Amino acid sequence: MHSGLNPSQRPAIVLLSGGLDSATCLAIAIRDGFSPIYSLAFDYGQRHRNELIASRKLSEHYATIHRVVTIDLRAFGGSALTSDIDVPKDRTDDAMSHGIPVTYVPARNTIFLSYALALAEVIDCDDVYIGVNALDYSGYPDCRPDFVEAFQKAARLGTKRTRFNVHAPLVLFSKARIIQEGTRLGVDYGMTHSCYDPVRRDGDFLACGHCDSCILRRRGFTEAGVVDPTKYA
Repeated sequence: MHSGLNPSQRPAIVLLSGGLDSATCLAIAIRDGFSPIYSLAFDYGQRHRNELIASRKLSEHYATIHRVVTIDLRAFGGSALTSDIDVPKDRTDDAMSHGIPVTYVPARNTIFLSYALALAEVIDCDDVYIGVNALDYSGYPDCRPDFVEAFQKAARLGTKRTRFNVHAPLVLFSKARIIQEGTRLGVDYGMTHSCYDPVRRDGDFLACGHCDSCILRRRGFTEAGVVDPTKYA
């Protein structure tokens, strides 16, 4: 075992963006009995960098070992989140269900999982949690079950972690079901941030209420029958 762990411990890594899904994933990893938990966030040049504040608050609340990795995906661009492309607003359900939107960051989850895999090799960890979702996912190809399975297989083939597991417990959940599960586990969604194009006002970041992420989040709370704690502009 890694020198910092004793044989009774089961470490896990949680990709913790600071959003609703990743916060729920963190609560599930804790429920599943993993300890210690390493929460991994990425400062990748995203326009909504304030999500890192939410990630830090969640890591402090749950007493995880928090790490922020800085990479520059703006060097490639190709996304409304990493270049000067307008974030789509007020899209219809039909529009959101067709094609890959400009908020998709090329290969983002592949990159994030690769960093998590590298950390897993160092700390003797075989379990990584990621909050991808194949239902309310706005058409992102790296949120599908097939992708998760393929990455897990590649990780086992290409590293010494031959029992490496990528846990995606939310992959087939609706947004409402995610919120219900997180609420049952005591997640404070007021600590999370989901908006792709936040508005800064009086020193605080408010959700725009009109991007795909805001629309799906707001609808999820309504369908879950849970009060939405989000501060909207």
